[in-house]
Amino acid sequence: MIIDQAQPHRNAIIALLSAEKLPTIDLPETLDNFIAAIEDAEVIGVAGLEIYGSFGLLRSVAVRSDFRSQGIAAKLLRRIDALASLKGITEIYLLTETASDYFERKTFRRIDRAEVPEELQQSSEFSHVCPQSAIVMKKIIF
Repeated sequence: MIIDQAQPHRNAIIALLSAEKLPTIDLPETLDNFIAAIEDAEVIGVAGLEIYGSFGLLRSVAVRSDFRSQGIAAKLLRRIDALASLKGITEIYLLTETASDYFERKTFRRIDRAEVPEELQQSSEFSHVCPQSAIVMKKIIF
């Protein structure tokens, strides 16, 4: 498996996210801060980071069902953390309806929506794509 820039794999990433019932309508035109896990020339995983000043919004983390439990998501998250550090991000936030236990194991902690910086609250994910019932989580980047 290799981790690659996501842009050349945009269509396959959209297909994976759709299959996993994750939003695709508001994906950035260019996936500059997205990465893909590739196995035998196929996208098997994806993760992305939207940047808002010194804050990041983790989104679109998915691994194809037949490749789960192999540490692929963990590898993607380590690369996202490294990318965040390079970009000067100090905090990463996310919204999830199904994976809060997983992200807690990856050092994210649950927070109230009111604790989310204003810049992120204006993002499409917070403002209209994800439901109000989604769990909000935060991780400090060192």
